[in-house]
Formats: sequence, structure tokens, C-alpha cells
Amino acid sequence: MGMEAGAQGARARALAVLRVRSRALAVALLPAAFAVVLLAGPSTGHLTGPGWDAVRWVLTPFAVLVLLAAAVVALVVARARPAVTPTVTIGEEQAPDLYRLVRDLADRLDVPAPSAIALTPDCDSWLEDRTHRSHGPPPPEEPADDGLNGLRGGGRGPRRRTPAAPVLVIGSPFLWWMRVGELRAVLAPVVAGTGPSAHPDIAQARRFVRGLDAAVAVAATGGRCPGSRVVCAGLGRVARLLLRGCREHAAEMERGVAAAAAERAQAVDYGLRIVAQEQVGLAYAGWDRLLTRVALPAWRMGRWPSRLDAGVVAALTELSRRDRLAEGFASRLGERPACDLLEEPGAVDEAASLLAARLFHGGPAETGPDWSPVGWQEYPEEVVDRTWRTDAARLHRVLDALGVRRHPGDAPPGSDGPTLSRVLDHLTAQDEAHLTAPQDEAHLTAPQDEAHLPAPLPTPPSDLPDDLSPYEDQETERSSALAAGLTAELAREEAAAPAGPPTALTPDTTLLDIGTLPLFPLQPPRSSRELLTDHVTAMVCCAAMDTAGATPGLDWLDGPTLLINGERATDLTPRVLRLIEDGDPAPLRAWLVESGIRPEKPVRLV
Repeated sequence: MGMEAGAQGARARALAVLRVRSRALAVALLPAAFAVVLLAGPSTGHLTGPGWDAVRWVLTPFAVLVLLAAAVVALVVARARPAVTPTVTIGEEQAPDLYRLVRDLADRLDVPAPSAIALTPDCDSWLEDRTHRSHGPPPPEEPADDGLNGLRGGGRGPRRRTPAAPVLVIGSPFLWWMRVGELRAVLAPVVAGTGPSAHPDIAQARRFVRGLDAAVAVAATGGRCPGSRVVCAGLGRVARLLLRGCREHAAEMERGVAAAAAERAQAVDYGLRIVAQEQVGLAYAGWDRLLTRVALPAWRMGRWPSRLDAGVVAALTELSRRDRLAEGFASRLGERPACDLLEEPGAVDEAASLLAARLFHGGPAETGPDWSPVGWQEYPEEVVDRTWRTDAARLHRVLDALGVRRHPGDAPPGSDGPTLSRVLDHLTAQDEAHLTAPQDEAHLTAPQDEAHLPAPLPTPPSDLPDDLSPYEDQETERSSALAAGLTAELAREEAAAPAGPPTALTPDTTLLDIGTLPLFPLQPPRSSRELLTDHVTAMVCCAAMDTAGATPGLDWLDGPTLLINGERATDLTPRVLRLIEDGDPAPLRAWLVESGIRPEKPVRLV
């Protein structure tokens, strides 16, 4: 009963959307209808005289202009390419078992099977219509019936073109973390949505709404001539007006479709679906943590982890080990994982990992000298070590620009290289004797080495009040100046990075093609305080590796970590913050002595 009510409600809302289209057509034809009546009047002896002639001369051109404008709008709505989610397409030869599972599920639900399967590097699954002519060849003609299962109609009635079933998009982390039965339970309500999608009214309503949305995107495309901009402005206004008219009906239609699909799926693996939904939440938490703590540092270094989905399993397994609430999930790992449904899971994982880097960070589409894959075994050496040494080198360049001496006066001979003592002394000294020149504003903003810095480092910028003011009172003056210098230096490095060639927008391009990336940035830019903390921590880690035999490591939940005698250094960050905010080096120096780290020894930088 609930399924029928949801389906009927969805169909009623679809008809409401189509009525908006019909009213728009009627409004466009109304001036032409009046013009036809006025032109036909004299032949019947009616509507004669100078006044009616003047009305005919005015209304007829206006009606022609309205018809031309309506034709242009209709043509753009029909031909504009709807937005398509960037995915990794999985052919049936790449995953025959997965296709078989989805078809069996569709048979049990008595709905059409999806036309194809694709993966998205996110924790979600949905159906996506890709039947627009720009997405591929037109679907074959099929006989349709009058029910919700339009693709299953039979008989010898008149043949009509029926839209092909939508594409099933599956979140790639689900395949690696979930077991086969859990994936089946999660996909049941999604696959059930192919039934309502095949209904002619719902399909037409969706196609109309997608066309309007695509027309708005076309109208908003920049780089046009003034005349084209005027036309696009009018097109965009009409498309947005129609979208507002059918927005509520379209939203209610989708709710009805979802309700009908969920009701239909109740009969399939209902008990297992409750457990599977818990795994969805767990997978999302692990995926988000892996991206922000592990993948993001690698992307910033020009490396992209090539096995992100496998990393999700490692991260969630570690979470299961640490969290008592997740201990029960570890027993699931003995069951068959859903990634076994793929013929080459490694290749699929690599493709999804590259797409994730493009969506969430904005990396290029192909590997190159400055954008190469990295495996988990090489991650500590290729990413963690390089990140720390790069940050430490940047920290010392900024210290050079601020006029800070390379080593204190009591340093032993030969210690001319970059040392941790230089950083500690600068952030903790209360006098100005260690500077090579008076601390006036001009000196602090002038670089000391033109080879290192292409432009002077500014003083703490006045346009960043929100960045510095919350903690300015808690930091020493030198910490604030050093943080501002790091921010400016990093901004110059990013501005100097080569950008890819722009790509013109064509009917065959998407947001990925024209470089509008990242589509979903993970984090806002780091504040000056965070930058300073990261750079000082990196310098401490470099000193630990070069003077105390420490090694870089990878924690699946926390990201890059320092290993001293095989143990994680978990108490380093609070001591660094104490130095930065209060100018108190005692906790950090005590930790250095306890760990056997020599701050006066030069370290290797990149």
C-alpha cells in the first residue's frame, strides 16, 4: 500500500512538472495565436480598419520574436548537456560477478536492471540517468507498458521509445569495506529505484528538469561576446523562472520515488540492511579521516596514494582495534569482501584513487613528474619524510628573510647548517641581540637572500584579522611575524606553481575537463598558526631523524607520525604549541633531552 501511494504521488508530481512545461509552451504560443486571428480577420470581413491594421503590424513581429525566443530556449534545453557525476565506469567484463549480483537483485525486486555500473570515490550510492544524446548512443526502442515497470512491458502493441535504465553509481569504499551480503542489502533500495525511473511521465519530468538545469549552466558560461551575453542572460532568466516553477514538484516527485523504492526493497535482506547501514556510517568516518589525515599531505607533495580504498580497510581495522564499540566489526573481516566481485580490484582502486585526488584536491588527470602515484609501503619515506624536510627548509628560508642568524654565538665550529636550536632560540629569546640588524619594519619585510625569495616577505597582513587576532595575544611577537612570513612564502609558492592549459567548454566537456577543480575541497586553507605549528613540528621531526635515529611513519587514523624506537611520539604537538603561544621552550627541550635529540646539530633539508 505504501509503495503504491509513493508511486502514485511521484507520478502526480511528475505530471505537475510537465504542466509547467505545457504552460510555458502555451504562453509562448499565445501571441502567435492572436496574430493568426488578426491576420485571418480581413478575409472574413472582420477586424478591418486602420486601427486593426496597426495592431496587426505591431503584434505579428512581436509574435515572431516570441516564437524565435521560445524555439531557442527549447533547443538549448533539449540539447544542453546535463551535469554528470565524475565516476569510474566498470564494464561487465571487469566485474561479471558484480553485474550478476545487481541483476539478481533487480529480478528479486521485479524492476529493470541498471544499464551500467560506475564507481564514485565517496561513501554514497545512487542512480544516474545518462541517456542524453551527448552521453552516448541513443537507447534502443523497447515496448513499454503502462505500469511502473515500463521496461518489462510485452505484447504486440505500438512500439514507443522508452528511456534506458539509469546507471548504478556505487561508492568505492563500500566495495572494499563491506562484505558481499552487506553490499547487496545496501544496494537493494537503490536498485529498486529503477522501477519508477522507467515510468514515462517521471522520465519526461526528470529530463525536463535536467535540461533546465543544464540550460542555466550554459547561460552562466563566461567568455562570450557582448551579443551572446545578452542572449544568455535572457536564456538564463527564463530557465531559472521555469526551475522555480517546478522545483517543489520535482522535489516531491523524488521523495515519492525514494519512498516507493524503499518500500519495495523491504522484502530483500531487511535484517541484514540494519547491520549494513551501520557499516555505511563507519565507512564514511574512516574514508573522511583517511582523506584529510593521510591523502591530503600526499596530494600537497604532488603524490597521490594509489590504493585509497585498501587504506580504508586498514584504517577501519585499526579503528576496530582501538575502539571497543567497533570490536564486533572485526569478526566480519573473515567473510568475503565485496571487492572480490571485481576481476582486477587493484586497477579499479587505482582509478578511483586518482579520481578522488582530482575531485578533492584538484590534481591533473594523468601522472607526470610532479604528480605520481605512491604505494603505502613507500608513503613514510616518499611523503612523510619529504613533507617534513620541505617544511623545515621553508621555515629556515623565512628565518633568513627575517634576518635571524644561522647559529647562536655559542654554537660549536662547523655548525653552519640549519639547526633546530636556531628556531628554538628565535621563538624564545627576549632580547634583540641575535638579529643581524635593528628590528624595524623595513628590515623585517626585506629578504636577505634574493636567490631564496622572489619577493619581500610582508609584515603580518592587515587583511587577515580573522586569521591572527584570535590568538595574537597568546603568541609572542616573533611567532606572529614568523607565521605571517610562512603564510606569504607558501602563497608565493602556490602562485608560482604552473597551471594547466585552459580548456574551452564544449558539448563534450565536463567540469573535470575544463579544470574546475577541486569540486569538493576537503579543508579550508590552513591558518597562520597552523602553518607555524606544522613547520616547527616538521623541524623537530627532522632533527629527531638525523640525530636520534627516529623514522617517519604512517598512522592510518592520524596520518604522518614520528617513530622513536618504534613508538609513536604522541606528546610532541602540545609542547610545540607551548613554545609558539607562550614562548616557553622548557617542555620541548625536556622532551628533546629525553628522546636523545641534538637540537644544535645541522639537519638535512630538501
